[in-house]
Amino acid sequence: MAKNIALGLILVGIAIIFLISISIFKLQINSLTNALMVESGGTCIIEGKCLHEKSNTPVYIGVAITFVTLSLGLYLIFFEKGQKYTEEAYKEIANSLKESKKKENKDEKFNFLLKALNDDEKNIMTAIRDQNGIEQATLRIRTDLSKTKLSVLLSELEKKGLLKKVAEGKKNKVYLKMYI
Repeated sequence: MAKNIALGLILVGIAIIFLISISIFKLQINSLTNALMVESGGTCIIEGKCLHEKSNTPVYIGVAITFVTLSLGLYLIFFEKGQKYTEEAYKEIANSLKESKKKENKDEKFNFLLKALNDDEKNIMTAIRDQNGIEQATLRIRTDLSKTKLSVLLSELEKKGLLKKVAEGKKNKVYLKMYI
């Protein structure tokens, strides 16, 4: 990446050197043309053409080459910066797409899992997914189930390998076995 910037700077430097060389060349050509005019008696027309017009052709070619070199150098310098920003934007977009795809996959897996459960088990699993590590007492309030029914359903879901109860003092915290 930095190679393009370095190459661009080198080309800009070469273009500046060309421009200086062309200016010096034009000044020398003009002084020689003026010397020929003085020797020929004050006229600048030799063989039907003005010497000043003949001397401009190499200058025009040199200026064109300098312009192309300068343009290429500037393009490489600024294109590199634009390419850097473009690559960063592509990476951000790719990361956000990956994250949304992972979330979609998790949602699909969870919804597929819920299809195999009854309504009370679905409510329990959804509440645990919303707040992984929820206390059993809080879960009872959120699902509006009795202590006994909740305890039995949690034991069944634990046997199925879907969740895990962890005793912390007098309270139980409930976690999904694999965070979906």
